[in-house]
Amino acid sequence: MKYRIEGTPMPVVICELEAGENMITERGSMSWMTPNMKMETTSNGGVGKVLGRMFSGEALFQNRYTAQGGPGMIAFASSFPGSIRALQITPDKPVIAQKSAFLASDPTVDLSVFFQRKMGAGFFGGEGFIMQKLSGYGTAFVEIDGSAVEYELAPGQQMIVDTGYLALMDATCKMDVVTVKGAKNVFFGGEGLFNTVITGPGKIVLQTMPAFKLIPPTTGGAG
Repeated sequence: MKYRIEGTPMPVVICELEAGENMITERGSMSWMTPNMKMETTSNGGVGKVLGRMFSGEALFQNRYTAQGGPGMIAFASSFPGSIRALQITPDKPVIAQKSAFLASDPTVDLSVFFQRKMGAGFFGGEGFIMQKLSGYGTAFVEIDGSAVEYELAPGQQMIVDTGYLALMDATCKMDVVTVKGAKNVFFGGEGLFNTVITGPGKIVLQTMPAFKLIPPTTGGAG
């Protein structure tokens, strides 16, 4: 498979497949394709995998697109202003991504649910108790809210991240939550009660514009 990522701020990944090659994608992600791309809706696994995808923010079923009779082309567009990142997944280097990050992948990439080990990291960390795990091998495409900024953390090195800014991390990284210190900081600092702490080793990718930041706060008013 060959691919190229084009466009901003609503990018699209355009994939060129050889005859017989196929890709797995989240339902509704296909934007355009050549006529020889055959679609097949599949559970892509047993009940456990199906429920795991549902809990991680994806649909119960996935679509498999196969190039028939010759080379084919298929494009997957981002659902939110930002960027698309291509990840090279290997058995020794799975990746943990934010909920609903998955866009499309080689069929050899396994999408599953990832639960935070510590309850606090899930309920207060802002990345969600449930995240996505990409394992297996092959190329996977994920959506990033806004632009992506990478950091490589050494063993024991930490990064404090505000709610929602963590897009993905190597599975070797650990995620925890700390309370903002000082009553004045909590009540008047505007940063909330908790921060997410990522500890290396491994690569983390932060996003500059979490989707929830664009949702205006609800205000009361006369009915």
